[in-house]
Amino acid sequence: MSRLLNVSSSPHVRDQATTQNIMLDVAIAMIPATAYGVYQFGIKAALVLLVTVAACVLSEYVYEALMGKPITISDGSALVTGLILGLNMPPEIPLWIPFLGGIFAIIVVKQLYGGVGQNFMNPALAARCFLLISFAGKMTTFTYQDAVVSPTPLAALKAGQLVDLPAMFVGKIPGTIGEVSVIALLIGAAYLLIRKVISIRIPASYLITFAIFVFIFGQHNLQFVLAHLCGGGLIFGAFFMATDYVTSPITPRGQILFGILLGVLTGLFRLFGGSAEGVSYAIIICNIIVPLIEKVTLPKAFGKEGK
Repeated sequence: MSRLLNVSSSPHVRDQATTQNIMLDVAIAMIPATAYGVYQFGIKAALVLLVTVAACVLSEYVYEALMGKPITISDGSALVTGLILGLNMPPEIPLWIPFLGGIFAIIVVKQLYGGVGQNFMNPALAARCFLLISFAGKMTTFTYQDAVVSPTPLAALKAGQLVDLPAMFVGKIPGTIGEVSVIALLIGAAYLLIRKVISIRIPASYLITFAIFVFIFGQHNLQFVLAHLCGGGLIFGAFFMATDYVTSPITPRGQILFGILLGVLTGLFRLFGGSAEGVSYAIIICNIIVPLIEKVTLPKAFGKEGK
């Protein structure tokens, strides 16, 4: 009897990673961008971040308590949603707007579809798009240096103006709280890659496709392409939002195809759309078609349809 094998139900191979551990790593990876955003924009940026995190965590707790569901705020997913949403906010925005966004992200996009793991699009980005549509003026007004309203580098590029590429890389520019410093974002991205929280497939295919698209259909020079890569929420979106486990493909080929579609859509929105940005809309559109991407890229089972 001691030599018999015990067969249990799948899965047979289990990983030590938990939702809580993964969310903690993502939150740690956002610390450089968060710290730089608060340093750059001051106490108002810190308040926006606190409000979005509080709105997300409280919304999840209250909804689950009222519905008699298990309380899941300890898994860290609401915290990460609040951080991502807050880092996508202008620093001078009235605090009630990001608070409303946090409620929308958790209740409408996450909990009404079953909670963590069931949402069909990134909750933070869905909330940002909701706020962009509802409060376009306040969501696209950026101040910099003594509260002077300034155009973002992407808006300047859209208008055919020159931009300061080194300043964009460091972060001495107007923009949302978390998108301005490419250095800070790349530090966080490196942490996620080293910890193997994310794969390079989606970010690499996204950024390469976007760069090729901008070079072909935009200006045929390297500085223009680099300015678009460093501007707006592209780096933030590629590493921190497009790689969301729930709303991105699980198949390797699907992830590459997902990144390619993201690059093309972002390029279309930026070069030919009415707005200078397009990352958020590109990601949530691609989130919706993830089931189709997985259907066409799912490998066949061994021996299936074989001759």
